Amino acid sequence: MTAPLTPPHQPSSNDPWQIPPKWGGSGGPGPGVLAESEGENDRRSDLRRAAAVTLLVTVSGVVLGLLWAWLASKVPLISDGSAVYLSDSEGEEAIGADGTFVLLALAFGAVSAALVFWFQRRGGIALVVGLALGGLLGSLVAWRLGVWLGPNQDVVAHARAVGKGVVFDAPLRLRAKGAALLVWSLGAMAVHLGLTALFGPRDPEPEWGAFPEWSAGGPVPGAGPAAGPAAPGAGVPPDGS
Repeated sequence: MTAPLTPPHQPSSNDPWQIPPKWGGSGGPGPGVLAESEGENDRRSDLRRAAAVTLLVTVSGVVLGLLWAWLASKVPLISDGSAVYLSDSEGEEAIGADGTFVLLALAFGAVSAALVFWFQRRGGIALVVGLALGGLLGSLVAWRLGVWLGPNQDVVAHARAVGKGVVFDAPLRLRAKGAALLVWSLGAMAVHLGLTALFGPRDPEPEWGAFPEWSAGGPVPGAGPAAGPAAPGAGVPPDGS
C-alpha cells in the first residue's frame, strides 16, 4: 500500500470541475474590471466624436444659408400705392425657394454623411445621432441666415421705399419649414446607413478550425468521455464467471 498522491481534503489541480480562482484582490484588477474600464473609455470617445461631428455639421449650415440666399428664386411684387400684389400671378417663384433649400439640404446631407463615414469608419449610434442633430441645427442656421440676407422683411416699408408701380423682391421665406428642416438629417442618415452597409467593417468569421478533432468525430472538449461500444471482454470478471 502506498499513500495517495493527493490528500482527500485538497482538490486535484487536474480536476476539470474545480472552481476557478477569484480575480482581483492583491493581484490587481481582473479582466472584468479591465473590460469595464475599456467600455467606459470607448463610450467617452464615441461621445467626443459625436459632439465634434455635431459642431462641424452645424457650422456648415452657414454655407447652406449663403447658397440658399444666392440661388433661391425671387418672388416679384408690385404696389399700386394702396396694396401690394404679385407681379406675375402665374409664376412659380413662390415655391422655388423651398425647392432650392430642399435640394441644397439633400446635397449637404449626402456630403456630410460621406465625410463622416470616410474619417470615422468605426461608426456607432452616437455618431449617427450627432450627424442627425448637426443636420437639424445646420438647417436652422441656414434658414435664419438666408432670411436675414434676403430682401427686406417689411413688405410695406419696402413698397413705399421703391414707389408705386416698381417691381421689387418679396422676402425670402421657407413655407414648408417642418419638412424642409428635416431633409438634411434624413438624407445624411440614409446615406450613412447605406455606406456602412456596403463598405463598413464586418464582424470576424468564427474560427471553426480551433478544435479539428470535432470534424473527425472526436470527443467535444469538456464533455467527458465519449460513450461507445464496449471493448471485447469488457465487464467480464477475471476468473471468467
